[in-house]
Amino acid sequence: MGKRRTAEQIQRILREIERDRADGLTLGDSCRKLGVSLTTYNRWRERFDPARANDERRIEKLQSEVERLKLLVAELMLDNRMLQSVSKKKW
Repeated sequence: MGKRRTAEQIQRILREIERDRADGLTLGDSCRKLGVSLTTYNRWRERFDPARANDERRIEKLQSEVERLKLLVAELMLDNRMLQSVSKKKW
């Protein structure tokens, strides 16, 4: 069984690999330097990538905002229909 690392350690390793890649190292070389297999790197990136976590949080916020706006539009449409039906009636 391999080493168990905390979430903070994994995020630090992911940042370090990205730094190495920006400096021109290949992904394989960077992973080998840190003692991490490519499979482990890909799994970690799926779970702990901070950019992806921020995107997911942002998507959830936007989805809740869309739902709120849909409800608001539905209410306004009902009010509009009600006013139109009242205005069509002859008094």
